[in-house]
Amino acid sequence: MAISGGGVLRRALVRHRARMIGSSLLFCLHQFCETMVPVAIGIIVSRAVETGDVTAMLLSLVGLAALFVVLSFAYRIGARIIVVAIEREAHLLRVEVARTVLDPRGIDTELSAGELLTVGTSDAEKTSWILDVVARSASATTALVVTAVALLVVDVPLGLAVVIGTPLLLLVLQWCAPVLTRAATASQTEIARVSGLATDLVGGVRPLRGIGGEGAAARRYAEASRRALDATLRLARGNSAYLGLSATVGSLLAAGVAGGAGYLALTGRLTLGELVTVVGLAQFLVEPLSSLSRLPGVTAVVRGSADRVATVLGAPPLVEGAVPDLDPDAGDAAATDARPSVRAPRLDLHAVAHGSLRGIDLDVAPGETVGVVAYRPADAESLVSVLSGQVPLDPSAGRVGVGGTDVRELPLTEVRRTVLVEPHAADLFAGTVRTNIVTRAADEARLDAAVTASAVTDLIDLHEAGLDHPVTDRGASLSGGQRQRVALARALAADPPLLVLHDPTTAVDSVTEHAIADGIRTLRAGPDRATVVVSTSPALLAVTDRVVVIDDGRVVARGTHRSLSTTDPTYRERVLR
Repeated sequence: MAISGGGVLRRALVRHRARMIGSSLLFCLHQFCETMVPVAIGIIVSRAVETGDVTAMLLSLVGLAALFVVLSFAYRIGARIIVVAIEREAHLLRVEVARTVLDPRGIDTELSAGELLTVGTSDAEKTSWILDVVARSASATTALVVTAVALLVVDVPLGLAVVIGTPLLLLVLQWCAPVLTRAATASQTEIARVSGLATDLVGGVRPLRGIGGEGAAARRYAEASRRALDATLRLARGNSAYLGLSATVGSLLAAGVAGGAGYLALTGRLTLGELVTVVGLAQFLVEPLSSLSRLPGVTAVVRGSADRVATVLGAPPLVEGAVPDLDPDAGDAAATDARPSVRAPRLDLHAVAHGSLRGIDLDVAPGETVGVVAYRPADAESLVSVLSGQVPLDPSAGRVGVGGTDVRELPLTEVRRTVLVEPHAADLFAGTVRTNIVTRAADEARLDAAVTASAVTDLIDLHEAGLDHPVTDRGASLSGGQRQRVALARALAADPPLLVLHDPTTAVDSVTEHAIADGIRTLRAGPDRATVVVSTSPALLAVTDRVVVIDDGRVVARGTHRSLSTTDPTYRERVLR
């Protein structure tokens, strides 16, 4: 679905129109009362001070106090209403971005995980500011209109100065707005990139230390940070020049009105009360002009963020299919789908071509555990990408069947429920060991078996809290082997009909690896399950029913691990090294 930054902003205004209109009216009332203050003071001077009428003075003071009460409460209530609208819109945008990113179909975007995080937090918040921009634009415009009318009543030339000068000032400011928008977008893009890089570096700090890559990573981050700094400074310089120009022009307009009033008072065309009114209005005129002059800069930031939010919300899915319902309480979305469902845990690939794959055939029958050995890592990555359903496959790229049915003919929710791919670099989340393993209530029943099969028992025995031992974001508090075992336990606890494991034991010792291999074999036994293990680990391959070997994107050998180890020199060299 195509969506633009303007569309995101218009939608925000529509779905919060009641609060925005109410807040705008209250802000306009506040500015109207603010404008009436110098008018009221001028009237007091004319009718009470010059005449010495005490009664008129007392009544005027009561009226002035009432004016201040109204303007104060109008602003406070209006501000409260608009803040509620802003926070609700930011919440809705955060949820929408998160739902889009978590869509099981995947999204086709070049943004990194860190950039997506920035869009879902900072950009969502800044986009919601459009509500405040509209409300304050209305109030500032009201102040200018009321000021111009008041000046026209006092003296036509003074009123015309405001009526003519204000649009000219706004035209100059509007001419500068696109330049600020481009600068703001560039700055936000660079900041998002450096934030994404920082997120990736923090998550991979241990591997970087292991290979001695801290220096190169630091230099890369410094370069990205420098680009973000340069973009931010360009925006700051543009904003400074813009605000300086607008403040100067606005002040000159106000000074001109005040100076003209002084001249008219000297020539006798204005009374003392009218002079006080005009000078007060001229001084007040600076405030709405300053507000309007700042709005284009804020609007540029808002539009830049809205464009980035639209990039995510409008990103096309990587694979076709109905949108799965992410609400666990919403029921079974696939139950109402008229298309066929998966009847057996059977997997078959026919002439599949993707990435480095050049038309491979692979079949896995119910109850089987099949090992896949890819001599080239690119072949393994391409195969896992296909099996995970995160890449689109057109008919010319082969066929992927689940349960005897082409995945293109199955409801996406059914495919996701049937096939689970546990990638090599699996992520953990902040919480506990238990919450990282058990993601659904149904997983609790298999928790103990999954923990034992994946050798997570070694981890929980080390800590007094056991399964409730805390885990930091991305599992940074665990070692590489511990993270792998917890991720494996999560996949085993989910107990999908078809499970694909990609190098699940590369960070564990050989003794633990053999225990895990036996655990996987035992836990995944039975005709209602099928398992694919993409690995070159001899311990894992030894417990498979058969092995498929891929090289240069094609299947080059099939057989059991024992037979291939005996008859295939290349297999023996690559696997039993």
